[in-house]
Amino acid sequence: MITRDEALEMLKSNVQAENMLKHSLASEAVMRAIAKHLERNEDEWGIAGLLHDIDVEITNADPHTHGPYAEKLLKGKITDEMLDAIVMHNEVATGKDRCTEFQHALAAGETITGLITATTLVYPDKKLASVKTKSVTKRMKQKAFAASVKRENILECEKIGIPLPEFADLAVNAMRSVSDDLGL
Repeated sequence: MITRDEALEMLKSNVQAENMLKHSLASEAVMRAIAKHLERNEDEWGIAGLLHDIDVEITNADPHTHGPYAEKLLKGKITDEMLDAIVMHNEVATGKDRCTEFQHALAAGETITGLITATTLVYPDKKLASVKTKSVTKRMKQKAFAASVKRENILECEKIGIPLPEFADLAVNAMRSVSDDLGL
């Protein structure tokens, strides 16, 4: 399996947009927090969070090629379980339902980073440090709270036994730990 440094280098060679790199680093932090909470392999889950959108710019985020293209890039470099979770974080790409804990966790973990970032954007004078779990769950209930963020994906957290308020709190705290590095 590749190391975190190798994964980061691979990510940077395929993703140029600063906001996508920040999203990947935030997703890594959230996935590590989920893994710790569930007593799973933090390095493995963190690297999956880091690499989940490695192909997003190459495929223009086309849901039918995003994921399968990542599989081509990552096959043999990471475990099969990690690869399955990355491919399945966008289930539209495969037409299959998510079925493993890792798949549910990655779908929820990477999606909530988008929601939390969007929440900070609603209040441009505030930083992530001021975001409250209550504001994140409130935004979950709004009709159009963030482009390309699906409530259903965030609610995958409940399939791994973490209620939404607890999951939002876990994710906000995980993102706070990297917020200065990400400029959020």
